[in-house]
Amino acid sequence: MIAIVDYGMGNLHSVSKALEKMNHEIAVTSDPETLIQADAIILPGVGAFGDAMYELGKRDLVTILKEAARSDKPILGICLGMQLLFTSSDEHGYHQGLNLLPGHVVRFEGDYNIPHMGWNWLSFKHPHPFFRGLEEGHVYFVHSHHVLADNQEDVIATTDYYQPVAAIVARRNICGMQFHPEKSGKLGLQLLERFARLSEKAGAL
Repeated sequence: MIAIVDYGMGNLHSVSKALEKMNHEIAVTSDPETLIQADAIILPGVGAFGDAMYELGKRDLVTILKEAARSDKPILGICLGMQLLFTSSDEHGYHQGLNLLPGHVVRFEGDYNIPHMGWNWLSFKHPHPFFRGLEEGHVYFVHSHHVLADNQEDVIATTDYYQPVAAIVARRNICGMQFHPEKSGKLGLQLLERFARLSEKAGAL
């Protein structure tokens, strides 16, 4: 069973429907015990970093997510959920994240449209089981902030928006996608399916 974390700030419907169509058992939940028992966890997110961490903390889910990460349970963060995996963010002030991956979240700065919204090319940078048999292509982004990972080996795919931007991150059981895979056509759904399938196999990630 894949648990999708409900903390009041995620695009739960589209992610859950996509996984259900792939015939995966899912639970949309904020219940700590359900998250502990799940085979994998998806942390979605739409909104501001600080608000999201507050909502997770209010529901006592920060500790649960950190314990799940330490137990090698596969965790996938989507959009804001990917940013929450990192150490900190400067969105509307300084905020601590889950610190499952080292790095900082910063706002796009420049004379161009912010937020970054629309279809951008996804480039695979490092070999990963996600990518076996897949071809690079376009995926759908909506974000005003992006991740500066401390360890570039954690960044396994990028896009370009006036600069290289971390699009997929992965280290062992911790994964993140800055784009919305459930809204990204064939390639996005293939990547979401790959996470779900690999999560069923011990050590596959």
